[in-house]
Amino acid sequence: MTGPPFEPNVSPPPLLSVDLVDEPIDVPGLQVQMGHPDAGAVCWFLGVTRRTTGDKVTELLSYDAHRSMALSELRKLAEAAVGQFSLLGLTIVHRLGDVPVGEPSIVVGCCSPHRIASFQAVAWVMDRVKQDIPIWKRETYRDGKREWIHPSLGDESKDCSGLHRRGDDE
Repeated sequence: MTGPPFEPNVSPPPLLSVDLVDEPIDVPGLQVQMGHPDAGAVCWFLGVTRRTTGDKVTELLSYDAHRSMALSELRKLAEAAVGQFSLLGLTIVHRLGDVPVGEPSIVVGCCSPHRIASFQAVAWVMDRVKQDIPIWKRETYRDGKREWIHPSLGDESKDCSGLHRRGDDE
């Protein structure tokens, strides 16, 4: 993985990038941007449309957002994550519109001096995106039914709060 050029012995500021896109997310392009000379860990999460939810077969997910508010809140979230987890870089990209099965609707990437901070940050960011960012998801099923979905952090399968503890960074 390569990143931008760096001055020797000068630590660059954290890379922060948030975006909402209407086309497929360019994951390789994002990965190139996540280089940092002080990073010992780079962690990526891709949230993709799965084919089944319980006993329902999904055709696609559709996302809508209050675009300017969502971007503003994503920026605040990114800044908070950098501070809380001492990240060297963080990118959050969420796709809007229709997202077919197997394609990413969100990509979160971060880098840090140690792996634990990156793992914890990605889980924390995803929980906050689902809970706080004005982006709405509609699921379309194979039988033609459509349903607006609101995530519930109380559901253990959707909550990563156990990963948020700060501990030894190896």
